[in-house]
Amino acid sequence: MLELRTINDILAGLAQRDGDTAAMWKGPEGWKPIMARTMYGRVRAVVAALESWGVTRGDRVAIVSENRWEWPVVDFACMAMGVVDVPLYQTLSPEQVGFMLRDSGAKVVFVSTREQYDKIVNAGELRGLERVVVFDAGEFPNAEHLDKLLEKAGELETRDAAFDAKLKETKPEELATIIYTSGTTGDPKGVMLTHKNLCENLRHSTDDLHLVKGDSAISFLPLSHALARHLDYAIYAHGGYLAYLPGFDRLPAAMKEVKPTIFLAVPRVFEKVRQGVEGKAQGMQKRIFNWALAQGRKQKKAIAAGKEPASLLWRIANKLVFEKIQCAFGGNAKLFVSGGAPLGKETTDWFLSVGIRVFEGYGMTETSPVIARNTFAEYRPYTVGTVIPNLETRLAEDGELEVRGTSVFAGYWGKDEETKKEFTADGWFKTGDIAKLEDGFLSITDRKKELMKTSGGKYIAPQPLESRLKVDALVGQAALIGDQRKFVSVLISPNFDALEKWAQQNGVQTKDRAKLVEDAKVQQVYKAIVGKANEGLAHHETIKKIAVVPEEWTVESGELTPSMKLKRRVINEKYKDRINALYGAGNGAE
Repeated sequence: MLELRTINDILAGLAQRDGDTAAMWKGPEGWKPIMARTMYGRVRAVVAALESWGVTRGDRVAIVSENRWEWPVVDFACMAMGVVDVPLYQTLSPEQVGFMLRDSGAKVVFVSTREQYDKIVNAGELRGLERVVVFDAGEFPNAEHLDKLLEKAGELETRDAAFDAKLKETKPEELATIIYTSGTTGDPKGVMLTHKNLCENLRHSTDDLHLVKGDSAISFLPLSHALARHLDYAIYAHGGYLAYLPGFDRLPAAMKEVKPTIFLAVPRVFEKVRQGVEGKAQGMQKRIFNWALAQGRKQKKAIAAGKEPASLLWRIANKLVFEKIQCAFGGNAKLFVSGGAPLGKETTDWFLSVGIRVFEGYGMTETSPVIARNTFAEYRPYTVGTVIPNLETRLAEDGELEVRGTSVFAGYWGKDEETKKEFTADGWFKTGDIAKLEDGFLSITDRKKELMKTSGGKYIAPQPLESRLKVDALVGQAALIGDQRKFVSVLISPNFDALEKWAQQNGVQTKDRAKLVEDAKVQQVYKAIVGKANEGLAHHETIKKIAVVPEEWTVESGELTPSMKLKRRVINEKYKDRINALYGAGNGAE
């Protein structure tokens, strides 16, 4: 079990590794290593710069960047000084960045690229901001270059007793970071996490995950997200290394090149892997794949138990098909973890059938972040695993999960009244999630605030049905509609790569996406997908109307949060006319 007082203990451990590889980044000639001593020297150089600018303990420093090696260098530098860092998503608008910089009172902001620098320039008045530091080369008026700060980093790679002593000055109760929520309702709130919050969570959430020295992972989920940062800390703390990947589009190639032992992703990534595999199987390949999948389904119980099936047919299927799927992840992955949203039964079953256990977990930014996780010792599919030992849980009368313990956050930055609203009178944090607990295993059934209630008084949990729809390769995203309505309908944002390929194969001759989604053949295929998802549902749960929209929903276009959750308020507003048309005259009766 990890023994950490503060995040600085992770940096101290990294410094002891000296010539080990700590990180990797991809240059024009391929992946390049960064030694642990190099990381240590760069951290010291950034600390020296911040100190020379008058940044002191408790001040706030923001980071707006994709995942790249500079990110942890700045993060560790802030932690070393007792400075509070404020990571911001790189997909935020200038207005959102400006709000968070003003709200947090950041004195310095580190940005990665011209695009992020321009956001600072266009963010409005930033009276408290004193310095802007840019990672990329180029001309940036009134900004510093990180390269300039690191000019003497090579001279600082030797362990320094005074600097190491400074690392020990930070107390566990001190504030480490402010992470802003996505702001799907109202202004974003800054979640305050202490060193103790983060370290207690790391200590208890990584037990029985078999993390060891030399493990590797690709850091591609945004580091401004609590889960991604948590994994990076865990890998560093256990003596592993990270390959930093700025863009998700490069992930398939990176997995084959880096060959990580740990793979962490949100459910949408696992869904895309499945869709990619099924989309490539054509003709004889498809028949072989379907046969292999049938063998895998028969062995799900053994695979879930961590055993290799004894069946000869399964071994043939594994050799012909499943090993190739595992090679898509690089071939070395021993641990697959999904978090950020429900994985869905269909996706879980598919991966079990091809011989991969995906360890689903659950948590929130406010809980640093892990509340529960599956492990090698305790694994149960379709659940988010067992609650970590430093947390207590209970269910309220309406089924809402409540937690308390050492990794529950210190409150919302500058929002005492809003903090109080999130806790019960006796001090339990209200997660907003509806849950059930069976034999020690936790299951999340839906978001309390997202439960839909039809005008007939029937409650519907949208996420399980949305997950069913997204199993099909033609569905990118799906948003159920039905709150205070007479029946359930759905908006579908297609996976246009798959849809356009399907259109070519089926004689639909248009490249105009608006015309494509209105084509009679396309409409019919989506009706069939919805019909299949409706099978076995109660009458009030079944989808009665569908609208296929001509836009692909993304984080950048605003319909998804950075952790790939639906922004329902945004979607409802953007498509209000389409939604109202679904419930027009004659369409409302159940």
